[in-house]
Amino acid sequence: MSGYAVFGSWRQSVIVSEVAQDSANTDAYQQTAYLVTWEMSVIQAALREPDGEERYQLMGVHRQAQLAMEDMAIVDVQDFELTTRLVQAHRALKPQLDEYLDLIDRRALDIATARLEQVIKPTTTTIMTTVLAEQRHHLADHTEKQAAAEAESQRQLWGNALGFAVSLMVLVMFSRSTRSHRRQVETMAATDPLTGLPNRTEFSARTGTALAEDASHRRRPKQPRLGRATVLVVNLDGFRDVNDQLGHRIGDLLLTHVGRRLQESVRTHDFVARLGGDEFGILLRDADPAIGETIATRLTDAFDEPFVIDDITVDLEVSVGAATAGPGEDVPTVLRHADVAMTIAKQQRLGFRRFSAGRTEDSNARLTLLGDLRRALDTGDEITLHYQPKVSISTGTLAGVEALARWRHPVKGPISPGDFIPVLEATTLIHRFTQQVLTQALAQARAWLNLGHRVPVAVNISTRSLLDASFPSRVAALLRQTGVPGDLLGIEVTEYSIMSDPNTAIDALHRLRALGVKISVDDYGTGYSSMTYLRLLPLDELKIDRSFVKDMSTDRGARALVASTVELGHNLGLTVVAEGIEDEPTLTALAEIGCDLAQGYYLAKPMPAGDVALSLLRSAIAVA
Repeated sequence: MSGYAVFGSWRQSVIVSEVAQDSANTDAYQQTAYLVTWEMSVIQAALREPDGEERYQLMGVHRQAQLAMEDMAIVDVQDFELTTRLVQAHRALKPQLDEYLDLIDRRALDIATARLEQVIKPTTTTIMTTVLAEQRHHLADHTEKQAAAEAESQRQLWGNALGFAVSLMVLVMFSRSTRSHRRQVETMAATDPLTGLPNRTEFSARTGTALAEDASHRRRPKQPRLGRATVLVVNLDGFRDVNDQLGHRIGDLLLTHVGRRLQESVRTHDFVARLGGDEFGILLRDADPAIGETIATRLTDAFDEPFVIDDITVDLEVSVGAATAGPGEDVPTVLRHADVAMTIAKQQRLGFRRFSAGRTEDSNARLTLLGDLRRALDTGDEITLHYQPKVSISTGTLAGVEALARWRHPVKGPISPGDFIPVLEATTLIHRFTQQVLTQALAQARAWLNLGHRVPVAVNISTRSLLDASFPSRVAALLRQTGVPGDLLGIEVTEYSIMSDPNTAIDALHRLRALGVKISVDDYGTGYSSMTYLRLLPLDELKIDRSFVKDMSTDRGARALVASTVELGHNLGLTVVAEGIEDEPTLTALAEIGCDLAQGYYLAKPMPAGDVALSLLRSAIAVA
């Protein structure tokens, strides 16, 4: 019996050791599978939100996955050759991810998408498939050996009760460890690691459950329910400035504080989650959908109090969009509706907006137009320039041209600038558009120079571009590339662009002026600039808006306003241009009050560069 007991104990110890090894293998593969899955989700999120936090998390997640895979190779000595290939395949992804992030940073999103679909996703899919297969294999071994251990324990029950008890205890411990580990992985998969709040996946699942309960209640009205599902999407206004000015550490701490404040501002049964970046979601269940307005008011009031982080005071406001689920709507639809409402609230600085079905068509049309614009900027041949001459009133000679963008859609045909320019100005695409327009305008100025004609070209610049710190540097680079003298480029900005951030605008204009670029205030008289700023700005030209010019030949008041503006411009040493000349009497009146230049359909309509008459070029203000 003693020998049998010793043999039984030895046999049991061997089986327990094998079970422990298989359990370690299973855990290692499980951890690797989780991190590779997380890595793939972060890769895709970085493409959807190029400026979101996932873009900055990606390489850190990649390193964690690599370390987990190397640990897996160390633990699984039996499959050394296979695990070594997996480690090497995953390590080879790093240069691909570096190039992928570089493409995203350069906003080459189509190329980045192709890289994701053609290289990164196939590699990660192969790795994941292999890891999951090996995990199932080791889990089967683990299960089989657990069964063997239990059988051996049964055989040893009468001969070695103590050995059986010990073996049973070991098995119970491993079983609990497996369940605990599984619960931990499930919790990690449903939790945002930064704030500790539920993540987008868990929020979508909880919302789906709520929608299913709503649908069930509609089929069985007597069945009790918590109330109709309403989703709030909360976005932090100005959070990007916090990251840019105070760093990502402060930004991360701020998000954690925001999450806690949101939870404190809602009811105990409301569900708060972080959807990604600086965006949070709140699921409400209430019979009255107007509860969304009540909770939104609580949230905006809660953000009246600043956040104090590391002795730094940060003031934030929020934009909130609400959408109550309608019959038949799924989770993506409700979330999209709430996000549309939030975007409107943010753009119009309303604080809160409830989704209105009537706006869906407009929003879809805008998104379609935005997608077409992105494609047009990628192809580079749909957006062209026409040029409208500026004519010297005293001599009738060409004094320069204004470059005006034209878009011919391959299906819809010509699209008015009034329809697509506002869409561009609401997004960062305006920077690519401005770069393309400047490149075309300077290339044309260079072509005219090569023919011996100095024709100044003016380009309209949006507020976003003017306030972009890199804009003057990009203009300087284009001037160097084309070899066009700075004084042949004119930048036209509105009073609104300047007054929206005077200090930044004035600094940018001085940097442009240092390049020799001419600065013009467009649509003068329609804005709200003060005489003080007008005196401080490095200007060369005032363009009087057409609304003052059109009636000046018949309206004494309009003529007096234009005359006083001409006198003001001359006293400041500026050239004065009148826009919107439609007839001969208006041109005569402008000549009488001493206006310098005129522009309008009466003199010449915008025309392609090839249609600019050679006679006008020969009468340019100077010859190279």
